[in-house]
Amino acid sequence: MKALRFATVLIIAVYYSGFAQETAGKLPYNVDLSIISMENQGSSYITFPTDIGNMEPLIFEANLIPNFMLRKNKNSRLMGVLTPQIILRMYNEYSYPVRTPSYMPQLTALYLIGNKKKSNLLTLFGRLAHHSNGQQDDLILDSGQINRLSGDFATNYVEGGGIITNFNHKTRAVRFFKTSFEYHPENSVHRQLKGEFSRFRWHFEFSAFKLPKIKTSGKTKPDISLNLKTTWQFGDIPSLDFFSYERLQAGLTLSYYPDFLDEMGFFIQFYTGRDYYNLYFDKYRSMIRFGLMTDKLRF
Repeated sequence: MKALRFATVLIIAVYYSGFAQETAGKLPYNVDLSIISMENQGSSYITFPTDIGNMEPLIFEANLIPNFMLRKNKNSRLMGVLTPQIILRMYNEYSYPVRTPSYMPQLTALYLIGNKKKSNLLTLFGRLAHHSNGQQDDLILDSGQINRLSGDFATNYVEGGGIITNFNHKTRAVRFFKTSFEYHPENSVHRQLKGEFSRFRWHFEFSAFKLPKIKTSGKTKPDISLNLKTTWQFGDIPSLDFFSYERLQAGLTLSYYPDFLDEMGFFIQFYTGRDYYNLYFDKYRSMIRFGLMTDKLRF
């Protein structure tokens, strides 16, 4: 998969250089706190059974991210978001099992700083989150292997960071730059995860939504979008050196929103790094996949 990693880096460099050529201007579109919060939480999606890489054969992976917004009114600078996120994988095996879904409920608070009419919007956020798989058997079997059928996986964590939002007139793209730090307190991580599961994680994310040249009446739907997300896993993991490439998780997603589909779009994703799906946290993945993604952002 060396070619995949090289192609990912090349695409990122070329695409981002185009956005960096012009100083961002004022926001001509309505980018309020609700849009910033939805981009921060991510989009729901479902994959096709055509993964390329070292993932176990799947019928689909589905990421369900409904958001319940808690705020006084649309002009509020402070907003809470309750998100009962669930990730499901249906395996291409006998009876097509959906094995140990990831339950990831979150409560996020966001605060918009400064003048809303400035060219760069700064939003601070903090999050309380939980990640488990609803099982109760031992995580580690007597053989020393991970019990991937019914092992208990659970952790709680806090995350805090900031989001800068701006608009590039040359490319007509609304851009989001986000960085955050994630911390799993020692007493909140399942006892059998200690020593192999990273409790400290630094995230960086860049998203850009290219808007059409002619603004339609009401809300404007983007044409395409790009999302780059990286995570570095810190902490004591005896099986990994501090600078091991397996500590890096990186995903690049390209999405296209056609006019003939009002509520969804198509995406292709390049992913490399440790798995984010509960009992597979120790598996290293390099893959390309395709699917459908909800088209929920309107500017």
